[in-house]
Amino acid sequence: MIIRDGTPKGYLMHGVIMSGELIGYARVSTLAQGASLEGQRKALGEIGCVKVFEEHVSSVDLPAREKLAEALRYLREGDTLVVTKLDRLARSTSHLHDLLRKLEANGVSLKVLDMGVDTSTLTGKLIFNLVGSIAQFEREIMLERQREGIAKARAAGKYKGRKPTARAKAGQVRQMKMEGTGASRIAQKLGISRASVYRILADVEVDHQEIEGSW
Repeated sequence: MIIRDGTPKGYLMHGVIMSGELIGYARVSTLAQGASLEGQRKALGEIGCVKVFEEHVSSVDLPAREKLAEALRYLREGDTLVVTKLDRLARSTSHLHDLLRKLEANGVSLKVLDMGVDTSTLTGKLIFNLVGSIAQFEREIMLERQREGIAKARAAGKYKGRKPTARAKAGQVRQMKMEGTGASRIAQKLGISRASVYRILADVEVDHQEIEGSW
């Protein structure tokens, strides 16, 4: 396979020459974990990664994980994404499942060093298919528990549904305005935005104009 610079590249895996490159990804949550990052960098280098993307960011802050996004864009068909541990890559089983689908769609494998598993093998594919099934199972269990909780709350007369929107507080807004309360104070008192207060008061003015025009 010809990759990026036009030079044939390959690596040995399970006694077979594989096309593509080993691309590493390393992550720590805080700057204080510098030693951990260095350990990941060393392990990825020893396995043969030709490039390593690394960053200091929390696993749950997906928008901030710019290096992970960059690594995913960099990977090409035949490449293998390598991480030292699964929790360095994914924040949950559902997130892992989404990543695996993206990698597979692009013809990219995933290798996790501490597990000794990679998706270029039948065993690796089986394991990660199970992970995907677990993610779906967790989602269904969560939804079922949510439905059961709502049903119990309704039966006990405690279910209130969604919190009232700003429109539901229009009467209070108008009353407070008539009493001379300012928009900022109304918003703070009722827990809505100033913009919502102004919209409600603007509607009141429109209603008054329509009423006056009808006489």
